[in-house]
Amino acid sequence: MTIRPILIHPDPRLKTVAEPVGEITAELRALADDMLETMYDAPGIGLAAPQIGVLKRLLVMDCVKEEGAAPRPMALFNPEIIWASDDMNTYEEGCLSIPEQYAEVDRPAEVQVRWIDPNGAQHEEHFKGLWATCVQHEIDHLNGKLFIDYLKPMKRQMITRKMVKLKRERARA
Repeated sequence: MTIRPILIHPDPRLKTVAEPVGEITAELRALADDMLETMYDAPGIGLAAPQIGVLKRLLVMDCVKEEGAAPRPMALFNPEIIWASDDMNTYEEGCLSIPEQYAEVDRPAEVQVRWIDPNGAQHEEHFKGLWATCVQHEIDHLNGKLFIDYLKPMKRQMITRKMVKLKRERARA
């Protein structure tokens, strides 16, 4: 497994709609493993393939945060929300592609998601709480949308300017 570099906003690949995955190959399973390792290393609770420059509909997540609880790594190919609650939740979201920037985002409190696992089996699951927020955030990435796209233009521009500065500093280092 390999830790992959995570793209930092602004990058046009982060605004591109990802392609559906056809056949799940050994190469795609290895990509999912790399993404989980990258996510845990970052550390984060979710990562979408476009964040590492791969424009495929694949996301990984693990929202288990309780001390001593067993991790629950998940790899979702071609995930789609098939139902969303009318009730909303507000979470302070962050993003591995927008480091050290956080903002409150309103999303449906519960969602039903359908996807294909690394073995090619179809799954459906009801997510709520942090899991629901995370899966919606990562599916947004597959659709070329970032959490800052939910913010007012002034706040979004301020965060984007900070990211441009961060990328310049990293390029010089």
